[in-house]
Amino acid sequence: MNWSEFRADSPDLAALGEERFERTGLVLVGTIRKDGWPRISAVEPLLFEDQLCVGMMWRSRKALDLLRDPRCTVNSIVSDKDGAEGDFKLFGVAVEENDLEVRSRFCDALFEKIGWKPEEPDFHLFAIDIHSAAFIRFEAEEMKHIVWRAKDRLP
Repeated sequence: MNWSEFRADSPDLAALGEERFERTGLVLVGTIRKDGWPRISAVEPLLFEDQLCVGMMWRSRKALDLLRDPRCTVNSIVSDKDGAEGDFKLFGVAVEENDLEVRSRFCDALFEKIGWKPEEPDFHLFAIDIHSAAFIRFEAEEMKHIVWRAKDRLP
């Protein structure tokens, strides 16, 4: 499910994710290394043409992880230990984007947002196919959470 479909199905949860993406401009992407161990890497997310997209340096370890096993998690950056700001996370599959026209539009959108764009062909571009998402926040020592699963993805 792309970001627009997720937003239509769970607008409140999507809004929480978008706010956290915008606040820091970063997310943590969890991938599975070749040896089976997890890897966590900071990347800049971009909501682009109905998709949650992440670009990565050419042949970076995290990109190679996703090319080998596309399962991933995307987690907002949490900066307070009491959990009051909340933690947005989603689980899905990274789909590599190779269409040169789409990649060119992505580069233009990224430049418009952050003032920098990667050079072709030296980067990987992935759209996240969202399977589930959650938001957790602690208020007065009580955990509040929202959980969403794509109806056709997970039990």
